[in-house]
Amino acid sequence: MIDKVNIADKLARFSEHWDPKIVGVLNGQHVKLVKFSGPFTWHHHDIEDEMFLVVKGRFRMEFRDGEVWLEPGEFIIVPKGVEHRPVADEEAQVLLFEPATTLNTGNVRNERTREKLQRI
Repeated sequence: MIDKVNIADKLARFSEHWDPKIVGVLNGQHVKLVKFSGPFTWHHHDIEDEMFLVVKGRFRMEFRDGEVWLEPGEFIIVPKGVEHRPVADEEAQVLLFEPATTLNTGNVRNERTREKLQRI
């Protein structure tokens, strides 16, 4: 049986920030949900592009040469190799679409790095 995914239901299952959860797999890509609050780590991904879609709230994607604000229903694709940092002044709920090999902190390893992601 093929089931649908209710994004609001999945988001209600966790409260921690900066800890992506896998909610789907598609052709070697993970569909993830994550809650942002505050600034994340400056990083880049050598071989993966990332897509960020705002479900609820708002956040800005900072780049070394500027920033882009994202509102509910908007998304941004960050190309591989581009240094970036998501920042949410208040909680933002975000859907990510990226290759399964993508490490959340990219080229950086720190306390926010998640080697293994929970599937919900």
